[in-house]
Amino acid sequence: MGGSYWSDEFYNSRSAHRAATGASAFAYDDMLRRGPPHARKTHRLMDPRHVRLRESRDSASHPESRAVAVLFDVTGSMGCIPVILQRKLGRLMALLLSRQYLAHPQVLFGAIGDATCDRAPLQVGQFESGLEMEDDLGRMFLEGGGGGQSTESYELAAYFMARHTALDCLERRGQKGYLFIIGDEQYYPAVSRRQAYHVIGDHVQERISTPAIYAELGRMYEVFHLIPRGASNSGDLRIHEAWRSLLGQNVLVLDDPAAVCETIALSIGLCEGRVDLAGGLDDLDGLGADAGARRSVSNALATVTHRH
Repeated sequence: MGGSYWSDEFYNSRSAHRAATGASAFAYDDMLRRGPPHARKTHRLMDPRHVRLRESRDSASHPESRAVAVLFDVTGSMGCIPVILQRKLGRLMALLLSRQYLAHPQVLFGAIGDATCDRAPLQVGQFESGLEMEDDLGRMFLEGGGGGQSTESYELAAYFMARHTALDCLERRGQKGYLFIIGDEQYYPAVSRRQAYHVIGDHVQERISTPAIYAELGRMYEVFHLIPRGASNSGDLRIHEAWRSLLGQNVLVLDDPAAVCETIALSIGLCEGRVDLAGGLDDLDGLGADAGARRSVSNALATVTHRH
């Protein structure tokens, strides 16, 4: 996957057409909600069950691909996040490409729910370089479920990304991909063997603790966890500390959830050594970001350092 090109012109044209016709950017979710509740399920192209690998591979168009995965909680109050990602996808790609934070990003989108109770606890698209990544957003079921216990299946998503993705950037060049998980709740203590089978199709023999699967994941990806303020549990400092025990400075608290795309892009720019925070904020200004977004990004990334 990922052999096409990103086009601002096509993205803007598509957005204008939807606005003119009243079409939704989340057509699959809309279709499900018009039907009976018992028929609601993961889109077949987003279903992780029996997926061997989601691959980020080099091509003639993208000879030095770099994997960027963005998975977000779609339970409860987190429903605004996919809408923001879709609406600001052009800004994310503009920062990565025109500001040269990454030359050949391949972006995967996914959604996380609660495998103890949701119909669609894990949805995973493909790594894409062009507008196909927006197509995957449009295939999301924005379930809005969750079990009400301040815990979601982040560890199951981490397991899939660690065991079912393959990255040429890592295998050929020793460069990690980037993974951003966006959510306001706690993880379960271990990967459930039953859930791994029912959701992904894997027979897991050993107990895999959440710290262990995140350590494995960290060998493939630079992993960030973003906590948007204003979501149901975003103010629970115990949840913040639990995530920091796994990811340290890569836990980012967003004052303004609307700045999620800008925060993702600047996190990558900082880690790649392509820009410092002041320069990144200038880049946001050049793309028309408002003062609130710049302030939120600045606060979130104040502790993130260059890695190269």
